[in-house]
Amino acid sequence: MLRKITTKLLLVLSLSLFSISFVSAQEGHEANHENHEATSHEEEKFDIGQMIMHHIADSHEWEFAHGLTLPLPVILYTKQYGLEVFSSKRFAEGHGVYNGYINNHEHIHRLNPQGGLDEEVHVWDLSITKNVASMILSAIILITLMSTVAKSFAQNRGKAPKGIQSFLEPIIIYIRDEVVKPNIGPKYEKYLPYLLTLFFFILINNLLGLVPGGANLTGNISITLFLAVITFFITHANANKHYWLHLVKPEGVPVAMLPLMWVVEIAGVFMKPMSLTIRLFANITAGHIIILSLLGLIFIFKSVAVGGIVTMFTLFMNTIELMVAFLQAFIFTLLSSMYIGSAIEEHHDVDHGH
Repeated sequence: MLRKITTKLLLVLSLSLFSISFVSAQEGHEANHENHEATSHEEEKFDIGQMIMHHIADSHEWEFAHGLTLPLPVILYTKQYGLEVFSSKRFAEGHGVYNGYINNHEHIHRLNPQGGLDEEVHVWDLSITKNVASMILSAIILITLMSTVAKSFAQNRGKAPKGIQSFLEPIIIYIRDEVVKPNIGPKYEKYLPYLLTLFFFILINNLLGLVPGGANLTGNISITLFLAVITFFITHANANKHYWLHLVKPEGVPVAMLPLMWVVEIAGVFMKPMSLTIRLFANITAGHIIILSLLGLIFIFKSVAVGGIVTMFTLFMNTIELMVAFLQAFIFTLLSSMYIGSAIEEHHDVDHGH
């Protein structure tokens, strides 16, 4: 047992050290080459804000390390020029400009003949960005893992689990028995596939975001909002009449107070998906910002002593982030289960509980 724990700790420390070395090397290069037009003898001022945003923001190319960049498809549509598809490498070769388009801080615009932005041309950016590519990768991983577990379960029915099944099956059973069943009740099986998919999708992307060069998918508020909206629609598409009656005429509320209660109830309905959205987005993004800020201190102070202290704090934060990756996936799934359960709960079940 002690050997297994020691092995896991060494693995975490190794990944953390690799992550720190990777990011440190990359930031060192960015600090020295950020403004290539300046003279080579002039020392560059390190911009920690730009460094952080470079790592947590979406991009039209996937940079794993300096010199190791994966060009991604740029797909643009305009009413005037139609559909245009090309590699993001074209923007890199043209210093952000290609074929009449300019990539201005990952926002693509059409240029007019004078070289300015053409405000009359609206560009629909349908590109495969770093976050989209990471989402496709996580979907492939999720489908592969779950298909493998399902196949293994069918082959080992009634026997002890083997391989990846032995690792994932306890997690699946825990989510089913400790999260979904208690919060949704007897009809839990209808919603279990969605909630398990939700948990593992968030977990996989949280972990991929900790890998050096990984995308910050669950730290993108558009993604967390979309996941929350799915829960919102599932909740209200399956809500029973008692749920809707409670919104219109809460029990024990005087008629004179109903207009005020309608405002409160409607606000509560929309606050639930907003809380899901902001909680996941804020926690994941905050973790990345803290780690990158700590690493940035090394290049600001340029001190061996500061570097040693920062390294210890960063190792600690990397370990915390591993736990947060699991915790945030669990919390999002738990709250989604609670919201769905409250919408489908039968009235007599509530009376029986009291």
